[in-house]
Amino acid sequence: MKKLVSLLFAGAVILGAYVLSFGMPASLTGLLPGASETVAEKAGPGAPAGRPQRPGGGATTVVVEPLKQEPYTDILRAIGSTVAQRSVNVVAIVAGEVTESLIEANAEVAAGDILVELDNRTEILNLEIAQAELDQAQQTVERYKGLLTNSYVTAVDVADANVAVRLAEAAVGLAKIALEDRTIRAPIDGRLGLSDVEVGDRISAEQVIVTIDDTETLLIEFELPERSIGLLEKGRAVLANTPVFTGRTFEGEIFAFDSRLDSVTRSVTVRARIDNPDRKLWSGMTFAIRLVNEIEKLPAVPATAITWSRAGSAVWTDTDGVAARVPVTILYREGDRVWIETDIAEGSSIVTEGAQKLREGGALLVDGAERRPRPEEPA
Repeated sequence: MKKLVSLLFAGAVILGAYVLSFGMPASLTGLLPGASETVAEKAGPGAPAGRPQRPGGGATTVVVEPLKQEPYTDILRAIGSTVAQRSVNVVAIVAGEVTESLIEANAEVAAGDILVELDNRTEILNLEIAQAELDQAQQTVERYKGLLTNSYVTAVDVADANVAVRLAEAAVGLAKIALEDRTIRAPIDGRLGLSDVEVGDRISAEQVIVTIDDTETLLIEFELPERSIGLLEKGRAVLANTPVFTGRTFEGEIFAFDSRLDSVTRSVTVRARIDNPDRKLWSGMTFAIRLVNEIEKLPAVPATAITWSRAGSAVWTDTDGVAARVPVTILYREGDRVWIETDIAEGSSIVTEGAQKLREGGALLVDGAERRPRPEEPA
């Protein structure tokens, strides 16, 4: 008994929902007392006898708009940080005591400028010794050449003296290099970083003295999703913004990207270059990156025009007052606008509101005026 009551209740709910959505079926309307008179009165002149009609002639009220072609801007966004295109750590080649330090944090230096002087007294003496030995070897060669005609010196003696000169010259060269190593110079143009080196400190070989960044050109490294692969090419423009300079956009270009995707993030690493002639941008700053892709005009409709079924997405068209379902492929979506792929001609009327209530071939009521099918077409 309870099961029967439950079935009757469920049937009543379904029937009520159907009547609210689509009106009373003709087969049931005719059974109601006085239904024939009521239908005849509402049908109006020329309506078939005994045929019930919904208010408005059975038409569904909808809102339509013409199909338009609109451009779409696909924007890929990423976060990246900058490094100087040329950046070095200044390292001491030899150990020694600092006798002079010209390092000033954030100062601009040119390649070859002296940064630190180390104690070089030993190297100066070694150079003097090597120079004296060279002078002595050269004098020996000249003396042997003069004695060669008197048979006091053989050609072998002269050859040995020339070898001694070459060895002395090499010793002088080594002494000069050792002396130059006591002076630490800037290898590139750029801005100095912080340094703890002071006069009197003893530094060791391979110790980092200071950093130099040439920030005239900055490099930004960032990650883009897999779908960006078709857009990556050298020279492609990117836009960068930093919270340090609110409202200002810096333009750069891609100069390198990885040849494979990250197996975990499914993204590709990209490097872009930004000119920084005024050096306002610093190495290490964070940037919001935008890669803008302008796509040619495509059919665009409001998101409310898209309906779904087992067959996929579709839109409804208003063809001489008749609703027709046309399958479409969604390409892009932004806000309440959808770009689609379809064969529908530009300017065709697309149902943008009320599409969920439509059935194939149904009559439409647009902007308060009923759109009925033409006489030669079925209602």
